[in-house]
Amino acid sequence: MSPEYARYGHFSEKLDVFSFGVLLLEIVSGKRNAAFYRFEHSPTLAGWAWELWTEGRGMEVIDASVRETCPPDEALKCIHVGFLCVQEAPADRPTMASVIRMLQSNEATSLPPSKEPAFSTNRNSIPVVGSSQLPAVFSNNGVTISLPEGR
Repeated sequence: MSPEYARYGHFSEKLDVFSFGVLLLEIVSGKRNAAFYRFEHSPTLAGWAWELWTEGRGMEVIDASVRETCPPDEALKCIHVGFLCVQEAPADRPTMASVIRMLQSNEATSLPPSKEPAFSTNRNSIPVVGSSQLPAVFSNNGVTISLPEGR
């Protein structure tokens, strides 16, 4: 889910670009973004992949089954394009037409640099059910019944 939709309910074509980026990362990594926080220390798949990418360990993002069937440079290009799609600001994301051109291109070096993806740190995260970060009281019901009546 894109940041602008999660926070404000805003729809745009860039929302689809964000979702496509998540899908690219899921396919290449063999991991699902949903419930990712249960298995890794990063809050999202993009955050985990970004951490490895910036440490020069991008090959570790690629699932073994993808390594067997896809050239490494193609898989790394998909990861890079995925990062471009999951940028925090919609204006920083490419259009779908640009995404298609990037994926069809034979030159991975021509891709623009990527910034840190949205939701890659806990700075904007929502507490997870069962988390010690949750407030002790979820709501305070101030309604009272002053004249109870029998049936």
